Amino acid sequence: MAPMGIRLSPLGVAVFCLLGLGVLYHLYSGFLAGRFSLFGLGGEPGGGAAGPAASADGGTVDLREMLAVSVLAAVRGGEEVRRVRESNVLHEKSKGKTREGADDKMTSGDVLSNRKMFYLLKTAFPSVQINTEEHVDAADQEVILWDRKIPEDILKEIATPQEVPAESVTVWIDPLDATQEYTEDLRKYVTTMVCVAVNGKPVLGVIHKPFSEYTAWAMVDGGSNVKARTSYNEKTPRIVVSRSHSGMVKQVALQTFGNQTTIIPAGGAGYKVLALLDVPDKSQEKADLYIHVTYIKKWDICAGNAILKALGGHMTTLSGEEISYTGSDGIEGGLLASIRMNHQALVRKLPDLEKTGHK
Repeated sequence: MAPMGIRLSPLGVAVFCLLGLGVLYHLYSGFLAGRFSLFGLGGEPGGGAAGPAASADGGTVDLREMLAVSVLAAVRGGEEVRRVRESNVLHEKSKGKTREGADDKMTSGDVLSNRKMFYLLKTAFPSVQINTEEHVDAADQEVILWDRKIPEDILKEIATPQEVPAESVTVWIDPLDATQEYTEDLRKYVTTMVCVAVNGKPVLGVIHKPFSEYTAWAMVDGGSNVKARTSYNEKTPRIVVSRSHSGMVKQVALQTFGNQTTIIPAGGAGYKVLALLDVPDKSQEKADLYIHVTYIKKWDICAGNAILKALGGHMTTLSGEEISYTGSDGIEGGLLASIRMNHQALVRKLPDLEKTGHK
């Protein structure tokens, strides 16, 4: 006999139990789905977890989302770069020699930044090709989540989705540009960079300065948070060049532009591109041209190329050829970068540098 004189029939008990089981099943299945999504089950075994549904099927990716994740990746990598440098425990070692005979250095800052940047991008976009300067060790694989939010400054500039086939995308990561200067504690030259190329053409560029926390980004035919300066000196330009071969450029530059030409030795390709732009960073030097005369890797220059292109500037080989961001990871023909100048006229002025770039 039930309390209060209420009799429960066997059928009523059975219905009540079935309803209760249905509620529990619904709640538990939703919980499991959330857990599977969180931990990225079904992702690629060697490259992070499955990302957003739009890109996980290998179909299309939204370049606005890729820009948002690229900015976040550059900042997250920059946090590792800064933390290691401030700890003063770099674990510096050499990966070998550059073509110029200098040590090709690597530090814990490079490795830890690379890990954060690579796995954040790979988790969000598992179906795109990612090229990075440092080796990615499968034993260090991480699932680094993105909250799927596009920052307001990006939405303000790029209001609508920009869909492209995932198979057409190549991402280039430089987890720590200017490692030599990083080991010398010349912090202003250090950047982290991400570039997205579509069919080999640079489309998205992000350059982040970890020690001043300044980030420049741009999308070709989209928008940017950085702009060109109002004027440039084409007759007697200030030329930013690598610290390792400033004398080589200076000799030809003085012959080409005259004795009033100023040569600015600097570290890091990212820093040199920012030198051509209107950057609100007191430590950033200003230049009118960026010239490089030796072999250079594509992850060093792709982000800067995309930003300059988005702002109407140019980055080519010294002979004026466009740079393709597919295939090999470097270019032999040096480079010339300019903005708001007659770029092809500048190319014609530099025949000796073009020859030097192929040595």
